[in-house]
Amino acid sequence: MGAGELSGRDVLTRSVKGQIRRVALGSALGSVHQLGEALVPVLIGVVIDQAVAGQNAGRLALWLGVLAVMYVTLSWSFRLGAKAGERSAEEAAHTLRLAIVGRVLDARGGAEEGRLPGEMANVATEDAKRVGAVNMALMAGIWALAGVVVSAVALLLTSVTLGLIVLLGTPVLLWLGHLLSKPLERRSEAEQDKAAHASGVAADLVAGLRVLKGLGAQDAAVERYRRTSRISLAATLRSARAESWQTGLVLALTGGFIALIALVGGRLALDGSLTLGQLVSAVGLALFLLGPLETFAWVNAELAQGRASAARVAEVLATGPAVMDGDDPVTEPVRGELRLRGVRLGGLDGLDLELPAGQLTGIAVTDPAGAEALLRCLGRETDPESGSVELDGVPLTRLDPAGLRAAVLVAAHDAALFEGSLAANVTPEDDSEGGQDDLLTGRAMAAARADEVADSLPHGTATGVGEGGRSLSGGQRQRVLLARALRAGPPVLVVHDPTTAVDTVTEARIADGLREFRQGRTTIVVTNSPALLAVTDHVILLDAGRVGAEGTHADLVRTDATYRTAVLA
Repeated sequence: MGAGELSGRDVLTRSVKGQIRRVALGSALGSVHQLGEALVPVLIGVVIDQAVAGQNAGRLALWLGVLAVMYVTLSWSFRLGAKAGERSAEEAAHTLRLAIVGRVLDARGGAEEGRLPGEMANVATEDAKRVGAVNMALMAGIWALAGVVVSAVALLLTSVTLGLIVLLGTPVLLWLGHLLSKPLERRSEAEQDKAAHASGVAADLVAGLRVLKGLGAQDAAVERYRRTSRISLAATLRSARAESWQTGLVLALTGGFIALIALVGGRLALDGSLTLGQLVSAVGLALFLLGPLETFAWVNAELAQGRASAARVAEVLATGPAVMDGDDPVTEPVRGELRLRGVRLGGLDGLDLELPAGQLTGIAVTDPAGAEALLRCLGRETDPESGSVELDGVPLTRLDPAGLRAAVLVAAHDAALFEGSLAANVTPEDDSEGGQDDLLTGRAMAAARADEVADSLPHGTATGVGEGGRSLSGGQRQRVLLARALRAGPPVLVVHDPTTAVDTVTEARIADGLREFRQGRTTIVVTNSPALLAVTDHVILLDAGRVGAEGTHADLVRTDATYRTAVLA
């Protein structure tokens, strides 16, 4: 277990402890508020019996002063309690968001498998918010319980019959409310699932908008989203109906309970068992009970939705890693020799491959599935079904995944740019000190011809590229992505089809720039581009998942028909 993991766990533990303290503080303050609220009807009854009925001005002034102090206490206790509750809810949601993002960014991967990016965003936002709101719901439930207990005690002191009705009736109401919340919990989970799927579809459609327009398929895409959105809407309406039925039935039960208390109190007053002031207190307490009992109904609904969202959050956090941890650090300095021994995965069929250190190696393929599988193995997104991949003679499975990511960078051709400026996308870290870092960034941009992209923008490298780099053309995005990969300067760089959207003249210049920039460092270019393959030291052709031919680009073009078909056709 690394130091970073321990640190993250410590932060999470401290956050949970802080939330527990705030929940306890908020619960105490809220209970004080409920105590005051319950005592107000009692005090009013005392005022009626001791001051109004007895026409005693002095006592009236005294009790009115007590009531004034009570209301000041009510105001401040509610404010402070609500503040503690809201802060606890927001911090809990924030902590969950960090945990989800941390799991998604884990170097071992796995969290994103089978989930659309939009779905992950929904879990990290809406579901995390609902789970965080459980803290506030718990506090509100404690406040309501305190109010019911205080009211029951006050009613017991006023009338044993009324007190027993409250003490025996409240658990029954809570049990019925819990039963009524079950359909809401099921429908809330379905609603969040459908909403997350709709968000994922929408994100995919927006990301591929240029392609859809180019294919003339935007109408079909819109219809697809319309169907998905309708399903999400139907699930939301079912959840809303379940919530309205639950709330309505609980309110009806609560109203009947309050009416029963008022009816019994009235009969006791008629037969002389209660004074006028006690009757006013009893009716006031009964009306006050509406608040706590309605709060119980709200708490039940919040807990039902929170449980459904918690299950979705837990599913993401509990997702197993795509690859197992390795304990060995990457040996420094990294020579950069890669070797595959009998690798089987996807389109690879027992592949044996040696990629020498310090050379620019081109890999052409007859089947794109073979390229994808090779990239996943080299980036250790997936371990081979059989065989092994080694870096400088050490199997990747033995190396720490985070250290391996720093040593071997696999730059996919469909990687995304971030919201922000072009400069921030090429150099994510702070380069404000200038000097050698500025020089390195300039060289990387020149090698990828991204400097030409900057020159064409209104504010140069300070120009924003939009979400996902959508303000740039496909070729411009590819150049910026390649510049970012070059600027990172890893010991081993693997690039996949970095020039598919640029013209042939620019592609040839990028090929020369790539070779010059990476001189002496291990670089693998997975592509069928003749311009890129022509500048490599060595070319390997993967055919049917195995090495079909090796040599220089010129030799293979002259002697191998399969290579000519793959590269020149």
